[in-house]
Amino acid sequence: MMTEPTSLRLDIEAKKQAYAIFKAVGLKPTQAINLFLRQVALRGGLPFDIKVPNTETTEAIKELKSGKGERYKTSQQMFDDLSI
Repeated sequence: MMTEPTSLRLDIEAKKQAYAIFKAVGLKPTQAINLFLRQVALRGGLPFDIKVPNTETTEAIKELKSGKGERYKTSQQMFDDLSI
């Protein structure tokens, strides 16, 4: 396999999170990126679905960005509120 140096501009937080996962599964970042590129080439597209949020999701995102919506301190509080 021939290689070439590549320079990428990455989101800092996404990179930190992704690199931690790569490490946890025993992959070097270069191996993980090559794996992704090989999957794109093999499948002829991205190896996962990219979907446009539906109207309900878009409205929920707008509501949260405007400071509205329910906020919970624990997941249990959220689940309790969801229970009917």
